Amino acid sequence: MPLPKLSQLEFQIMEALWDKNECSIRDIQEAFPAKKRPAYTTIQTTVYRMEAKNVVERVRKVGNFHLFAPAVSRQAAQRRLIDDILALFGGRGQPVMAHLIETGKLSLDDVKEAEKLLRSQSKGDQA
Repeated sequence: MPLPKLSQLEFQIMEALWDKNECSIRDIQEAFPAKKRPAYTTIQTTVYRMEAKNVVERVRKVGNFHLFAPAVSRQAAQRRLIDDILALFGGRGQPVMAHLIETGKLSLDDVKEAEKLLRSQSKGDQA
């Protein structure tokens, strides 16, 4: 089953879960910056919806609250997000790369690392 799309709020919730592995709703809420912290019930509703989408799972109950854990990896979610971005550009990576270079978010070291990865994949394709 493909990974469902994650909203910005869902991605932020997942970041808290990936960082701590298991969290209560309160732990997740407190992972947000104080000035931009969503209400407890907003986090709760979103986590329950994410549970229905099989993105998070309840792992156990402690006292009167549940602990949740990520059901998908950070890498899988990031890949889905990148695939969605590339789809907006017709699958072409060049506009994204150009933007990263222009904004200074892509360093020469990043390019060298990407080149190494491309070379290793190219060798694998030839084998």
